[in-house]
Amino acid sequence: MSCEPPTPPASLTTEIVNTLNESTPERLHDVATYAEALAEHKQREDRLEEEADQDEVEERQDDLPDDVPTKATITIKEINDNRYYYWQWREGDKVRSQYKGPVSSDR
Repeated sequence: MSCEPPTPPASLTTEIVNTLNESTPERLHDVATYAEALAEHKQREDRLEEEADQDEVEERQDDLPDDVPTKATITIKEINDNRYYYWQWREGDKVRSQYKGPVSSDR
């Protein structure tokens, strides 16, 4: 080991570096253990979120038109005693709909 103290990564703030420099070896080991566990936890969350996003893309319905977002859901509207399927999604503050087809009894 070198007699010189290690050089902190440039990504650490001065406040964090100063706090670490003032810490005892025991506290530094605790911080290192916690930081490693926290990093693994966050990487796992990121991976799960990415997998969920990929699953959502893979689950895109075959009959979903190109101009309808993947997150659109199917809703049923009743008009004059007739029922129709509509794609429905949110764009900002507005709810958008696009006609899909009549509700058939075999569905």
